[in-house]
Amino acid sequence: MDGVRTHRDLIAWQEAMNLVEVIYQHTASFPKNEIYGLAVQMRRAAVSVPSNIAEGSARNSTREYYQYLGVATGSLAELETQLELAIRLRYLSQDSESIRQVHRVGRLVNALRNSFERRVSLGE
Repeated sequence: MDGVRTHRDLIAWQEAMNLVEVIYQHTASFPKNEIYGLAVQMRRAAVSVPSNIAEGSARNSTREYYQYLGVATGSLAELETQLELAIRLRYLSQDSESIRQVHRVGRLVNALRNSFERRVSLGE
């Protein structure tokens, strides 16, 4: 993570922010009866991802950062499940940009998390 000064420098955070935008755009077209249902849950899960990356990077230890990246990973799994439901309900298409972006962010967050794994196990 050389050259990283804040969470804003992380590609994972930048792409997670892009994911939030995509989710907001796609849920805007959901049926009106989903405004306070699935759409809001998807938006909250999406917002949670870059928020936890940012909060983790501001913490005092590698272990805390690692834990917040775990929360971000959980939010991604939640969002992926909600996207699958939206596809099954035919609110989104199978080849939705949302699906591609959630997978991209998942790979980036997992790579970031893996970069901390050894240091966490050594107690750094």
